[in-house]
Order: sequence, then C-alpha cells, then structure tokens
Amino acid sequence: MIEHIVLFKWKEDASADAIALAMNGLLAMKDQIPEILELSCGENFSQRSQGFQHGLRVQLLDCDALSTYADHPVHQEVIEKYIKPILGDIIAVDYEV
Repeated sequence: MIEHIVLFKWKEDASADAIALAMNGLLAMKDQIPEILELSCGENFSQRSQGFQHGLRVQLLDCDALSTYADHPVHQEVIEKYIKPILGDIIAVDYEV
C-alpha cells in the first residue's frame, strides 16, 4: 500500500472561494480515478505546519497505481485548473505502509 501526502501553501492573494474549489476538485478525484483507494483532504489546524495550510492524503495499492494516478487526466486537470493558479509552495511525500 502507498500513502501519497501533499501539503499546500497558497499564495497570499488566494481567495477562500478559490481554495474551496481546489479542495472540492481534489475530493472529486476519489470518484473519478479508480486507482484511488482512499482520499482525504482538509485545512491544517496545527501550529507546526510552517505555513502550509491544507493537506491531501491519497492511498493507492502500489507504485504502478501511484504512477497511473499522477498521470491521470482528471488529476492533471485539477492541478492545472485549481491548484497551480493559487499555489505558493508544495511538499509531497510517498511511502509504503
């Protein structure tokens, strides 16, 4: 099993509406990309986040599923349409469980 974790830091001028659209776009991937076993995302509440405001967790079966997910047209559309326009910084990690 693979855990794919992404932390997002938004541009200072990112609107609440744009952030909500990004989160909804990420959540919608669960029903559109078959390789996703579990997906959750939400707003950070920790004071230890170094300014990262939202997180995404995606569980996938294996590295092949991770690669398919990464290249999937729905995933790419969410990135281009909702994430990139408001993205300030990003961190991603992948690990086996």
